[in-house]
Amino acid sequence: MVIHRLPLMLERQWRAQCAQITSHPAAPEGEPLSLVRPRSRCPSCSAQIRAIHNIPVLSYLALRGRCASCNAPISLRYPLVELATAIVSGVVAWHYGFGCQAALALIFSWYLIAMTGIDLDRQLLPDVLTLPLLWIGLLASLWPTAGFTSPRDALIGAAAGYLILWVVFQLFRLITGKEGMGYGDFKLFAAIGAWLGWQMLPLVLLLSAVVGAAVGLTLIVARRHGRNVPIPFGPYLAGAGWIAMLWGPLIVERYLGVAGLR
Repeated sequence: MVIHRLPLMLERQWRAQCAQITSHPAAPEGEPLSLVRPRSRCPSCSAQIRAIHNIPVLSYLALRGRCASCNAPISLRYPLVELATAIVSGVVAWHYGFGCQAALALIFSWYLIAMTGIDLDRQLLPDVLTLPLLWIGLLASLWPTAGFTSPRDALIGAAAGYLILWVVFQLFRLITGKEGMGYGDFKLFAAIGAWLGWQMLPLVLLLSAVVGAAVGLTLIVARRHGRNVPIPFGPYLAGAGWIAMLWGPLIVERYLGVAGLR
């Protein structure tokens, strides 16, 4: 729901702001749209979806992937996102147990899932998600028993995360004359630095870059993407950030041990 509705809500806001700046009347937008209203409807027949038909994954299976009113197929993305969220939440709960740190880890994970879906759909990482995530991470660092890093490391991580990708962006534009990524990627990386501290930034950047490059080359070889078709980087940052939250210190320790640096 967030992945689908939030970009539409932002587009409405942007059109209204443009109309206000240009003094042109805005086109009618229809009924108000928010994350809670109106109730979910079938995109084919506009029938409201009953609560019993809106249970994650189970309703999709019970309805055999079709609308209860018009029998139109329901997109597979809905149960896949729901199932992914359930699995991610289960792993977090298994890893952290019951407590404040687990609650913070769930918030971090759910934000990353929403941003991954939006970036895949729209190549957009909205400020309304990245900036609150950054501030929550900074505030969480003040909570000694629940945060993932110290306030000092969180502050350095937020600044370094933004600046690292900003410098890469500027160098790429200077060399190629093109923009290699969006500012939302800078803000997401800054948020990850605020949550996990500056020490995890090299690992997150390495994991996201390697996986992103591998997927991009695979798509180009398979001719599903042209060389000039942009590929969103946010999902790879999000995935790497989530892995670093759970197993980052262990991965770094093992690497340093194998490299003989410890």
